[in-house]
Amino acid sequence: MRIATWNVNSITARLPRLLAWLESTGTDVLCIQETKCSAEQFPRDELRELGYESAVNATGRWNGVALLSKVGLEDVVSGLPGGPDFEGVQEPRAVSATCGPVRIWSVYVPNGREVDHEHYAYKLRWFEALKGAVAQDVAGGRPFAVLGDFNVAPTDEDVWDPAVFEGATHVTPAERAALATLREAGLSDVMPRPLKYDRPYTFWDYRALAFPKNKGMRIDLVYGNEPFAKAVKDSYVDREERKGKGASDHAPVVVDLEI
Repeated sequence: MRIATWNVNSITARLPRLLAWLESTGTDVLCIQETKCSAEQFPRDELRELGYESAVNATGRWNGVALLSKVGLEDVVSGLPGGPDFEGVQEPRAVSATCGPVRIWSVYVPNGREVDHEHYAYKLRWFEALKGAVAQDVAGGRPFAVLGDFNVAPTDEDVWDPAVFEGATHVTPAERAALATLREAGLSDVMPRPLKYDRPYTFWDYRALAFPKNKGMRIDLVYGNEPFAKAVKDSYVDREERKGKGASDHAPVVVDLEI
């Protein structure tokens, strides 16, 4: 079973590449972030032609998450139960479903913007709500994972130059501690080291030739419970999909399970 996560940075802009990638990789379940469209605009018909059902939590031009599955979509939950609002709105940042034998969450954790910004405090509250919301699924006996854009680099090894990020979001002790609470809850980062690249980043800014220079960050993660982690047989960052015209600024992260 092949499960992946990909921040597409607009599903409308990325649709031709997304369809081609799904067809070529044989992915069974894909978690998508930053759909940047409403639920009504989501390309369900095009995806259905490839055999995918869609669960979508999206409201417009910002944020938006989805789950695509060729192995079924049951017990769909749209949104983060108990999640905080930002400026009076609960943003579309989470969707979960049972896909065949696996329970999956697709999440797009708030960016945080700047350390002294209200969005940063919101990010930390969002992580706390996520920990509580997944507790029951983590403890269950079936394989379970949270995949998505976490907007946190877990360690200094996950950024191209720690000095460049000093004092900025994505690497602060508070954010990393918030991510660590998921590990305390029974989830672990299932991506082994080394991967197929010495520095398996998942995001490279569009500016300043960041991708050709490999000035990236690993912020797209797969956190699974013990039954999920034990089933993982391979995992990789599909760096090739970051190349070329019309690419997202994120690359897909792929996990193969023997299940």
